[in-house]
Amino acid sequence: MIYAKNGMDVLDNLQSVISPGSGIEHWGSSYFGPRYSSADAGAAPQALVTEMSANETILPHFHGVTQFQLFPSGSGKMGKEEVQPLMVQYKDHHSAYGPLVAGPNGCTFIALRNKTGDSAPVYLSKPGYKEKLKPSKRRNWVSPHISLSTRPVLKYRKDVSWEPVFQPERTIVDELDAKLLRLGSGMSIQGPDPKAAAGYYLFVANGSLEKDGTELPLWSLVFVDPREDGFEIKAGRNGLEALLLQFPRDDD
Repeated sequence: MIYAKNGMDVLDNLQSVISPGSGIEHWGSSYFGPRYSSADAGAAPQALVTEMSANETILPHFHGVTQFQLFPSGSGKMGKEEVQPLMVQYKDHHSAYGPLVAGPNGCTFIALRNKTGDSAPVYLSKPGYKEKLKPSKRRNWVSPHISLSTRPVLKYRKDVSWEPVFQPERTIVDELDAKLLRLGSGMSIQGPDPKAAAGYYLFVANGSLEKDGTELPLWSLVFVDPREDGFEIKAGRNGLEALLLQFPRDDD
């Protein structure tokens, strides 16, 4: 199955959320699946956006599922690392990260999971977290800042570009992949074989993505299920810059 969600619809439906870790009010909305889950719900993807309050701190924690995390607006710090748009984090299941501290104008993150599993946060500041840890590769990678094109440069682009998101020294030994795809107006290309890994997301970072005759605007998401035969990625009238984020097969 191919899942798609208009990013503007998601942002228009932000709701007040009380952080389970800090107790601070911020805002959130879901692309796919529930906001929190504590049990495996099969192959359905789970993706949500969180808009942190100014100067809010989310304490160190881990999740029971592997995820990508995007930082498309605002600023802050994750551990000792500066966070600014646009950046990508990849985190294996049961791999702790944080604290995440929002800047004075807030910080947005979008969590992307290829399945709805045990994704409820487990905080290192609370008793019992060690009993919930499981073996994992423990990767917690954050990309450098990703530069996007100006509107005319993107629209009139003539060639297809696939650019790796993570630094070359990051050794990838499984199906994990993260790239930025750049396409000019109306250009298209076949996406990777979904069956070669555990599915992938496309995030519209600039321009728009055409699907079934409709243009999906900024911050829209498509998830291509690993049972699909393929997916054609087609740019809208002003071109497309999209993050393609592919999940490795489970190792738990």
